[in-house]
Amino acid sequence: MSAGEVRIKIKYFSDEIEKLAAIGGAKSDWIDLRCAEETVMKKGEAKLIPLGVAMALPEGYEAHVVPRSSTFRNFGLIQTNHCGVIDNAYCGDGDQWFVPMLAVRDTVIHVGDRICQFRIMEKQPHIIFDETDHLDGPDRGGFGTTGRA
Repeated sequence: MSAGEVRIKIKYFSDEIEKLAAIGGAKSDWIDLRCAEETVMKKGEAKLIPLGVAMALPEGYEAHVVPRSSTFRNFGLIQTNHCGVIDNAYCGDGDQWFVPMLAVRDTVIHVGDRICQFRIMEKQPHIIFDETDHLDGPDRGGFGTTGRA
């Protein structure tokens, strides 16, 4: 293992999904996750969709799970928590990853369909808040004011 590499133990719950490959230096550092079980959803229905993997993330890291950009177009799904966070304590033999989805139309997600993606991030450091009556930065004009022509 070279500098900058991280090894992650992974357990698969399905032989039908494609195994995750090493990543780094590719066009994206997000890793696609696949549906591990044929899932039929009616419009308005919410389900936890199994992703067929469990991982032992390194100490000090967490995974961020979000939909792929094509998930809404292809399947009519919205991730109900918008960004899932899986911490490194979720690392047991039965800790399969799931993604909570809401169907906006009737849909079928087949085994192996790429429906979300993840990346690992370092956990936030310990933060101490120092209360003040004045901040030194320039005032940008409040919420929703940037980007106006």
